[in-house]
Formats: sequence, C-alpha cells, structure tokens
Amino acid sequence: MAWIVALIAVVAAVAGFSRAYRTGLLEQQAVTRAELAERQAKAAEARTAALLDEIRQLARRRIPAAALALSHPSATVPGLREAAEVDGGAALLLTEAVQAARTAVLEERGRVDAAARAAMRGTSAKIQSLLNQSQQLLHELQHEYDDPRILQLDFRNELALRRTQSTAVLCDAWPGLARQNSPLVEIVLGAQSRVAGYERIKVSNHLRDERLALAARAAEPLAIALAELLANATAYSHPDTDVQVTVQQSGGRGAFLVVDDAGIGMDEDALERARALLAGPAEVLLTELGDPPQTGFAVVGRLVVQYGFECHIEASPFGGMRTILRVPAHLLTVLDEDRNLSALAPAPVTAATAQPAPAGTDTPAPDAAEPSGLPSRRRRAPRRTPATATAARAAEPSAAQPSRTPEAAGASWAALQQGTLNGRSVTGRTPAPDPGAPDHQDDQGDDEK
Repeated sequence: MAWIVALIAVVAAVAGFSRAYRTGLLEQQAVTRAELAERQAKAAEARTAALLDEIRQLARRRIPAAALALSHPSATVPGLREAAEVDGGAALLLTEAVQAARTAVLEERGRVDAAARAAMRGTSAKIQSLLNQSQQLLHELQHEYDDPRILQLDFRNELALRRTQSTAVLCDAWPGLARQNSPLVEIVLGAQSRVAGYERIKVSNHLRDERLALAARAAEPLAIALAELLANATAYSHPDTDVQVTVQQSGGRGAFLVVDDAGIGMDEDALERARALLAGPAEVLLTELGDPPQTGFAVVGRLVVQYGFECHIEASPFGGMRTILRVPAHLLTVLDEDRNLSALAPAPVTAATAQPAPAGTDTPAPDAAEPSGLPSRRRRAPRRTPATATAARAAEPSAAQPSRTPEAAGASWAALQQGTLNGRSVTGRTPAPDPGAPDHQDDQGDDEK
C-alpha cells in the first residue's frame, strides 16, 4: 500500500507543478500582452500626434504656401514633416488636400479676375467715350481761342485717354478707335504725342520707303503698344537724357521700332518677368501686376498676341534698356502717291541726304550702304576762328536757303504767340501762362512697366 500512497503523492506533486507552471505561463503571457498593448497604444498616440502635427502644418503652412506659390513661383511649398510616422494613406490624403486647395484658389481667382475685367471694361468704355467728347470740344476751342492752356488741357486729356485705352486692352476690350492705313512714321509721332516728356523723344527715320504704312486694323494697336514702351523709357530715365526711337525696314521680315533709353536698367529677375509679359502669356491676372498695378508690358503682351507683333527687351548700349518692336510684313502696305504725309514726319535718313563734312575736318565719310539704324557718335569739327570762318564764307558759293524744319516752325509760332501775350499784358489783360513753362502741380509722369 505504501507504493500506492507514494504514487499518489508523486501524481499530486506533478499536478501541482503543472498548475503552477501554467499559472506562471499565463501570467507571463498576460504581462507580455499588456506590454504589447502598451507599446501599441504609445505607437498609436505617436501616430495620432504626428497626424495632428501634419494637419496643423497643412492648415497653417502648406495651404497658404501653395496659394502664395500661384503668384510667386519661387516660393517653396513645405512637404510632410514626419513622413515616417504617417502611413501612406494619410500622406496621400494630405497631398490631395493641398492640390484641392490649390485648385479651389485658382478657380476663385479666375472668377474674381473675370468679374474685375468685366467691370473695368464697362467703366473704361464710358470714360473713353467721355474723353473723346472732351477732345473734340477742346479741338473746337483751339480754333476759337489762342489760350495756350487749352493745349495743356488737351495734352492731359490725351494722357488720360491713353491710360484708359491701356486698361481696356488689358481687359481684352477693343482699343476703341478705328483708323485708315496709316504711315508708319506718323504712328510713331502719334505714340510720341501721348507720352509725358515727349520732347525728350528723338525719332530717326531709316525707312527705305517713306510711304510705308500699316494696315488699318493694326494701326491703333501699334500706337498703343509703342506709347507704352515710350512711357516706360521716359519714366525710368533721367529727365536730362533723350530717348532714341529708330524706325527701320527689313526686307521680308517687316519693320522694326527700336527704343533706347539711358535709364536705370533692370535686374535679372525684373528682366525675366518683363520678357515673360512681353511674350504674351495666355493669362495675366490683374492681381499679379502689383500695387499700384504696372500694366505697361502686360498691355504690350496682349497686343502682341492679338495682332502678331513681336517685342524683345535687352540692355541698351546707352546704359538703360532697349526694346525692339517688330511689325510683321503682312501688316505693312504702301500708301498711294496722292496721299500726303504729315509735315512733322521726319524725313528718311539716307546717305544721299547726309550733309557733306566741311573741309579740313576728320569726320569719316558716310557709308553708301543701308544704315544700320543704330545711333552713333561722330567727332565734331574743330571750331573755326572768325578769320577762318570769314574766309570760308567768301570762298564757298552761296547755297540755297534750307527748308524750314518742324522745330524752327514751332519756335516761330511760339515767338508769335508770346508776342501776342505780351501785347495783351500791355493793354491790361492778364497773360496766359507760358506753354513751355514746367508745371509742378500736375503729375503727367508715367510710372508703370
């Protein structure tokens, strides 16, 4: 019987040990599961915190940066801060949120800009109509009265009319003026008359055919584009410097209008932006033109796209900028012989019309080939002494009296008008102000690019 008792004791001991082992194992597994659950909870909390940080960055930085990059391409848009803590699905959703915000901003900007353009088109049309009526009335007053202030008022009305036309063109409206086939040099003079500081603009005519003209549908757009380029050249150069305009004709490529100024120039970023605007981008938002808006190059770019012009800007040898406006050959024509040209139009500069250099000077003889159209410096002749000048006049045959230039005619009329004003002042009337005197109270300048 003893062995039975021993066997029972062994079995009981083994059973107790098994129960203890299983209990320990269960406790260890429970601890392991608890530790695993704790680690999973901590990982979930970390992922949740990282996701919250990414959402916070999305709202505070990424979406605003994406909206800013639409106007400033150089602006950087930050990405995910903790990409390893955010799973692929969440990261994809965050990226889609940025794209959706960008699309929404673009659509809203387009709607706002379209509404602004429509409003400005209507306003520009009304203002332009009123300015045209004012211009007609001023022309009638000029025939009735000789007050030079009417000329000043007419010029200011012309400046306002050009600004209104530029606004209309920028908003995809018709320029508002129809012309006939117009001589190219007269279009240049018309553009010159629309710019403050027009007296600084010097036009050099290098056309082989002085009756070269522009088709009617492109005449006014070319005048608007050239006026904008001249306004920039005069506004961003010193008042004591001249703005050189060269009109050239080039075989089958059409005609070129070259504008050179001695202004402050442009840095690389500004030059790149100007070239982009002059190339005629598909869309230019009004909100991207600055505050106040600088619309000059944008207006030229719209006309380039609509009428087939080409415009290029580069550094000028005069120290400022050079803009080259090309008119394609299919827009050019030649006027009939019965059409008279304007008396103010500069005559073509050719080798035949160049004056011979006086004897004894070291000025090089002009080349008989076609001029390049670029301004060039020439050495001045040495000053003659009175005795030498008298002897030279005695030796030279009497030459015909040269024809009066537009400048000389203008000076004569100005002298006559000043004499009339002086006579009125003697009789007790208040003389009108001198039309050539500077006006410090009215701002006529152009400050837009």
